[in-house]
Amino acid sequence: MTHPLPTRRAILLGGVLLGLGVNALAAPSAWPDRPIRLVVAGSPGAGGDIFARLIAAPLSKTLGQPIVVESKPGANGMIACDAVAKAAPDGYTLLLAPSSAILLNPVVLPSLPYDPDKDLLPIAQVGAAGILLVANPSMGFKNLADMVAYAKANPGKLAYGSWGTGSSGNLAMEGIKAHYGLDMPHIPYKQLVTESTDLIANTISVGFMDIASPIPFMRSGKLVALGQTGSRRWPATMDVPTLAEQGYNFEADGWYGVFAPAGTPPQIIDRLNTEIYRAQHAPDVREKIEGQNMIIPADISAKEFAASIKRDAVIWQGLAQVADLKNK
Repeated sequence: MTHPLPTRRAILLGGVLLGLGVNALAAPSAWPDRPIRLVVAGSPGAGGDIFARLIAAPLSKTLGQPIVVESKPGANGMIACDAVAKAAPDGYTLLLAPSSAILLNPVVLPSLPYDPDKDLLPIAQVGAAGILLVANPSMGFKNLADMVAYAKANPGKLAYGSWGTGSSGNLAMEGIKAHYGLDMPHIPYKQLVTESTDLIANTISVGFMDIASPIPFMRSGKLVALGQTGSRRWPATMDVPTLAEQGYNFEADGWYGVFAPAGTPPQIIDRLNTEIYRAQHAPDVREKIEGQNMIIPADISAKEFAASIKRDAVIWQGLAQVADLKNK
């Protein structure tokens, strides 16, 4: 019995089907197909944790997977950054970090266990704001001038707190000290929660904190705001003058950013970039972010965000070198 030879059309069709089969077998499963871990460079309940949870909920809905928020405080964000830098670049471990952790750590912590330029991939900016200079109300300070006058009259007696050596709070106060010729010891804290506890107890009397977490204590009268950094007054503290308005020019804005381990596929980075900005612009999320005293940043691509980080680094790292934070 003879068998007819296959036609050219049949051969071509068979090749197409075989190719489709091979590609289907080789294609990875759609991302994401399991929960995503969002590591926060900060303490539970502080600004980073607040904003991570604000974007995690809408992201979870659009991506169809839970977003597990995990705080890793310490060393001005170095611990969290290092954990994510060394994670698998598969889109399942992300970092939310303040600008200070990204921009200042390379200056003040020269022996970093990771290279932020090579090991962390920028995805999207979350919010924009400054930081708050706060004091215990028992000191009677109402503004920056009051604090400066007291510190000048009592050299070495007015210690200040921040969330770590190399933090933007540490940098801001060292700049103030240099500008006004003040002697104020620095008390670095591992967690903002601990700093706020000591401020309320008047263990320390003044300190820089993030833009969001002190607000409940200010509203209840447990803390008083003396000023805020940045280029403008922020949504929830419109009654607090900026440091620039009070005669000290410190207008650099801060932000939070989402990052991934280097090597994460570009299609995952682009998808996350789109969804993170979409989440921030949702009316309910926008309201909550502004209620936490930040504004929504303009939508930019991951590459544009990376470029903006390089521009900010020139400013902040220059300030850190002037303040000589390595020796503080």
